[in-house]
Amino acid sequence: MAVEEIGRLRTIALVGQGSTGKTQLAEAMLFTAGMATRLGRPDDGTALMDFEPEELSRHISISSSFHHLNWKRTEVILANTPGYTAFLPDAFATMRAVDGVIFVASAGGDLKVESEKVFEQINRLGLPRVAFVSRLDRERMNFDSAMADLEKGLAAKPVALTLPIGAETAFSGIIDVLAMKALTYPDSSGKAREEELSGDLRSRAEAARTILSEAVAETDDALLEKYLEQGQLDEAELRSALRAAVLQGKLTPVLCGSGAKNIGVDQLLEAVVGLLPAPSDRPPYQAQGPSNGTPIERAADPDAPFSAFVFKTVVDPFAGKLSIFRVVSGRASSDATVLNASRSAKERLGQLLRLEGKKQAPLPSALPGEIVAVAKLKDTTTGDTLCDEKSQILFPVPERPLPVISFAIRPKTRGDEEKASQALARLVEEDPALETHRDQQTHEIILSGTGQMHIEATVEKLKRKFNVDVELTAPKVPYKETIKGRAEAQGKYKRQSGGRGQYGDCWLKVEPLSRGGGFEFADEIVGGVIPRQYIPSVEKGVRNTLTEGYLAGFPVVDVKVTVYDGSFHEVDSSDMAFQIAASMGLKSAFEKARPILLEPIMAVEVSCPDECMGDVIGDLNSRRGRVLGMESKGAGQVIKALVPMADVLKYAPDLRSITSGRGSFEARFSHYDEVPAPLAEKVIAESKRAKEAAGQRAQA
Repeated sequence: MAVEEIGRLRTIALVGQGSTGKTQLAEAMLFTAGMATRLGRPDDGTALMDFEPEELSRHISISSSFHHLNWKRTEVILANTPGYTAFLPDAFATMRAVDGVIFVASAGGDLKVESEKVFEQINRLGLPRVAFVSRLDRERMNFDSAMADLEKGLAAKPVALTLPIGAETAFSGIIDVLAMKALTYPDSSGKAREEELSGDLRSRAEAARTILSEAVAETDDALLEKYLEQGQLDEAELRSALRAAVLQGKLTPVLCGSGAKNIGVDQLLEAVVGLLPAPSDRPPYQAQGPSNGTPIERAADPDAPFSAFVFKTVVDPFAGKLSIFRVVSGRASSDATVLNASRSAKERLGQLLRLEGKKQAPLPSALPGEIVAVAKLKDTTTGDTLCDEKSQILFPVPERPLPVISFAIRPKTRGDEEKASQALARLVEEDPALETHRDQQTHEIILSGTGQMHIEATVEKLKRKFNVDVELTAPKVPYKETIKGRAEAQGKYKRQSGGRGQYGDCWLKVEPLSRGGGFEFADEIVGGVIPRQYIPSVEKGVRNTLTEGYLAGFPVVDVKVTVYDGSFHEVDSSDMAFQIAASMGLKSAFEKARPILLEPIMAVEVSCPDECMGDVIGDLNSRRGRVLGMESKGAGQVIKALVPMADVLKYAPDLRSITSGRGSFEARFSHYDEVPAPLAEKVIAESKRAKEAAGQRAQA
């Protein structure tokens, strides 16, 4: 692509809620433009854009995929994004890298929260958009209901550019409102037969043309004055003003058709080329200087210094790592050396690759707006900025999505723990919506994600890519123990076995600290009843004992232990003897100091529609939650509460059920608090049973 042809580039994404036909529409676009020799179908596994085994088995898109096509001498880079909640973070990352979107709307009257979230992201990024109502050949699909959802549910200011001819199985073509023609499609080739409008079709077209003209005229004062004077606008004026309105985000043109029957797809391609922006039509990207934070703007200028950002990473154990980036300014060239400004490291780009579904094709260079990939960058990960070393720049990194569900994973094969940890680290690099860590208290590997389907797909990838087979269990709650009272006890260890014996004797006092106080050790020995060299031994014995409490073997926190008396033997006393004596004394004192169980409490913020607020609060109360307050946010409410971790672990699917998928929540650790006695008894009993079972397994 020559410099002067940047205006003939469109980088767009197909977005919307799940099961609206985005992938099928992408296949139809590729086929109609001649990039595919047959019309791929996701349901039978022949789609170019859904190719991962996890996608084929579920018949849904899990990860964004990319291809390109040429229409009317315009190069279109096409991204197909997932629409289900668990995988929306991937869609949002891809939306940062495009210049416009095709919002694929549902014609079934079932506007879901995913569409609301996607449209919020479209507005947040200021992306020009057109909408496409697909699947009109299916039962109970209605164009008017999709228009109502766009207008009332999403406040999208929709204007119809095409209207359906026929409905459901009788759906056979579309009305082109701008050209005032009927287009029918005798087969799935995508080639339309043009016909004159008459009767009911003409009446519908004229009514839609009037609505379109009024909406477009209202976006421009001069045009509105002309429209009011003449009562109409010609097709050229409408197209020009409509494009200006789309670029400013004032209107959402709506087209319709069927990806499966390839109806209306040619008109969608015309809209992509004629209405959506080239990279040079978009505002400059905002960035900053990596050393001083000075604001910097980078426009889509091929003569400017090179800059790009990596928005996606694909990890393959055999082919290596593939970094996918958007060129913002300048030129990307194969075999060039650039700077990773995020990590102050030089990288050699190697061969640039154009993405074509699961395949890649070599590319000598890329200009602003293009999405390309490069393999085996050493230090680069998702979110990093690549740039010219002489003109350094740093693009903002989007916040990682907070996980909503966690599982403990356990390899089915003994000795695979390290292998599983390494494989998970690579998958986290590929998918920033994943988090993994090893719990220091329970020693479990914890995998967190945006939904159960997200976690299950990750487990399948572990098996397929890295040959690590794991099972999922609910993570253990990291309970702790403490005391409510004060107590004193003696710990005396005396052992004689011929020759030198062992002798240690200390008196300990235990008392509670405020919550979060941790541990304090005090030395109040006077008169040398315990020699100075053995005081550290007493403290070490105390600290070692605090790792497993008296009640259920959980760590002990928020206590102060004071050694204030004792005795020693000049020959038999030793470091180990005083460690053992301290352990004996602490256990005895702890038992008398009213030990209690503590549980982690989470600060939870739940976002939900107004009509669900009562049900959400009732459910939080049933989880032993304490509601702190509520505040309005948009058309919904944000409920703030404190809820025990044990009752939050599986909250995500329950909240989705209560709110019909329109609720979301964030949870962060807040503090530890006392477990109610009846529940504490159950936890203690379960812990003892688990220890007994572990002992029996060890003996076996």
